[in-house]
Amino acid sequence: MITQDVLTDYIRKSLPDAVVTVTDRTGTMNHLKVVIVSDGFQGKNLLDRHRMIYQALDAPMKDGRIHALELTARTTDEA
Repeated sequence: MITQDVLTDYIRKSLPDAVVTVTDRTGTMNHLKVVIVSDGFQGKNLLDRHRMIYQALDAPMKDGRIHALELTARTTDEA
């Protein structure tokens, strides 16, 4: 299990301006829908954006705190 604050901290280490919205899909806080808005995505395609997020969340993904992740990654212009 991971808290919204901890997950946001992981993401903000890579994307300091990120606005992160987390929705718990199952009530267990390990199946998450995450919407991230950051200008750090500017000029990046969808695959690169997701890679950036997965890299930021590497530790909680590997240790099982996050089991499933649905991502939306937008720039502030796209939000």
